[in-house]
Amino acid sequence: MFFSMHIVCLVLCCSLFGVIDLGIDTLFTGDYDKELVGKRVGLIGNHTGINKDFQSTVHVLQSKGIKLVALFSPEHGWDGSQHSCKKVSCSKKEGLPLYSLYGKTRRPNDQMLKNIDILVFDIQDIGVRSYTYATTLFYVMEEAAKRNISIIVLDRPNPINGVIIDGGMLEKNWRSFIGYINVPYCHGMTIGELALFFNREYKIGCNVKVVPMKGWRRMMTFKDTGLPWTPTSPHIPEADTPLFYASTGILGELNIVNIGIGYTLPFKVVGAPWIDANLFAKKLNSQRLGGVYFAPFHYCPFYGLFKGQECHGVLIHITDMQKYSPSRVLYFLIGTLKNLFPQKIKESLEKLPKSKRDLLCKSAGSEEIYRFMLNEGYSIWKMLAYQKQEKEEFKEIRKKYLLY
Repeated sequence: MFFSMHIVCLVLCCSLFGVIDLGIDTLFTGDYDKELVGKRVGLIGNHTGINKDFQSTVHVLQSKGIKLVALFSPEHGWDGSQHSCKKVSCSKKEGLPLYSLYGKTRRPNDQMLKNIDILVFDIQDIGVRSYTYATTLFYVMEEAAKRNISIIVLDRPNPINGVIIDGGMLEKNWRSFIGYINVPYCHGMTIGELALFFNREYKIGCNVKVVPMKGWRRMMTFKDTGLPWTPTSPHIPEADTPLFYASTGILGELNIVNIGIGYTLPFKVVGAPWIDANLFAKKLNSQRLGGVYFAPFHYCPFYGLFKGQECHGVLIHITDMQKYSPSRVLYFLIGTLKNLFPQKIKESLEKLPKSKRDLLCKSAGSEEIYRFMLNEGYSIWKMLAYQKQEKEEFKEIRKKYLLY
């Protein structure tokens, strides 16, 4: 009986949502494409630029007679195979010049843009501020505005969903390539909505247009869309990974525990050789956090922190998306580690190199999170309360830019 009801629920969900149309799918269904006709077009994209039928954005544009003259790739390269922080050089792709916007040159320059009339952006983002694809778009918008070049953004889903607004804001002095605009860590916006927010709130003056999706609803996770998921980077392999990234990514910057990088479950586990897995899981579950269960887990990373060592910790299970709070899970992970292993965590934080501490602050958006972890006995509540008013103000501003 349970199995039958489960099948019925799946069928109802599929019939309710169906497969949505992405920006690349709707581009040629109205007048959206008229500005591309007869123009020399540059495409900012990568391997995630595919339509609902698995065709690449390059193929779709060229099959419609659009004259592509150059390609631009973000971090991880056009094929998405390069690991974080690895420089990507220029080359050719699909018979076109390919320019890397990661490495020495992170902004398109005069040489790159000299033969271009209009730019198109089509990259799948992950819905978390500390991910460089959105920053690449913002850099391109700033450079395009200087040269009076228009941009068309082909919209794609926020894979977490368009509802969760969670985590800290970005303080101006920690603005960087990792996080460029002052939005919460989980902002609940699509890449197109972010472009409109950035253009107006930061007074960029770019002629930017967003080609919207058809059928997307804000409560949808990526799995609800019925679309094929392409790993956005080597450590974001699955459609639900972004939500776990939002909970453990900042923790990973501390270099205290392994968060599954170097194992088969990136961002979904938290462990170290010195953790008691059963005790850690018991303490976390006793907090009765909504929408999550922590299972004791043991694993051995193939590379990265604690390579070749048996780690003990927890595997995070999301049980209810409506109740799950990524930042609350992060803060309770940190607080519980401090409670169980106070000396270990204190020593690790004090020994953290400045470069790693700065990276943590850039990711978190503030130095206060580091200070709370280091100095506060009950850091969880301080972290939860921090910037609460600023997030409420953002929610009101955000409404002006929502397309769905």
